[in-house]
Amino acid sequence: MTVVADRATPPPRPDLEPEPKSNFERVLLVVFVAVPFLALVAAVPMAWGSFLGWSDVVIGLVFYVVTGLGVTVGYHRYFTHGSFKANRPLKIVLAIAGSLSLEMGVIDWVATHRRHHKYSDKEGDPHSPWRFGNDWKALTKGLLFAHIGWMFSSERTNRERFARDLINDKDINRIHNAFPYLVATSLILPAVLGGLFTWSITGALTAFFWASLVRISLLHHVTWSINSVCHVFGKEDFEVRDKSRNVWWLAIPSFGESWHNLHHCDPTSARHGALKGQLDPSARVIRWFEQAGWAYDVRWPTPERLAAKRVA
Repeated sequence: MTVVADRATPPPRPDLEPEPKSNFERVLLVVFVAVPFLALVAAVPMAWGSFLGWSDVVIGLVFYVVTGLGVTVGYHRYFTHGSFKANRPLKIVLAIAGSLSLEMGVIDWVATHRRHHKYSDKEGDPHSPWRFGNDWKALTKGLLFAHIGWMFSSERTNRERFARDLINDKDINRIHNAFPYLVATSLILPAVLGGLFTWSITGALTAFFWASLVRISLLHHVTWSINSVCHVFGKEDFEVRDKSRNVWWLAIPSFGESWHNLHHCDPTSARHGALKGQLDPSARVIRWFEQAGWAYDVRWPTPERLAAKRVA
């Protein structure tokens, strides 16, 4: 008896979870992307009125720095690439700080980014801006996809394949499973602090607007720009097999992540901005952790290694 395969069912892809994102998850994602973005747009005219106080600025800045470094130092350089080793308290703090960014749970974020490096700007890359072609129309579509569109795909990166080490870490597993509670904390805590600092409902509302919604959207778009802008525009200082580039004007808001060309040349390097004038706040924070004894076996770039990979 001959068994005929069901042609309507695509073959399994080992890089993806067998169960895709549900429609509910995708709708929820739209809400968590669209609402903060609308707040970011509204923030421009509202910044000139009385709807922005000193407490909003301070709370928003603190949460932006903590969650941003949680992504760059924690999610990216530590958990994804192992640029350094951390003691247990620092590991837990970095996982929580990254989760408060609302970008993804730590295991999903790491799995997705490791998949990106495996297939960077080739078929299989979850968010390459070059996936539709090289002409201006295809690249425009690709930039939008790489920046935000890829997240609404039903695809889910296989955690076992790309992040088994984190799945086997009990601390990280607990933090990953607590992601919904950390999302609520990241949204609510700024409002609570704003209300306490000003002792008013207005202070709580403005802090929620600026330090929750605007802060989250700003950090998201800066992070997503590394996927989109830094794979199309900028300068190539080091030899790479993809389109990763350095974009100087994103260096400060991205905490050094926009020195993306060296990162793809040497992914495990703890410093991305290694050339003269390339500010890398994340690398400075890792150095402080190392000096405090909280981080060790840090993979700093050496002059010889950099010289060997420089573009002639």
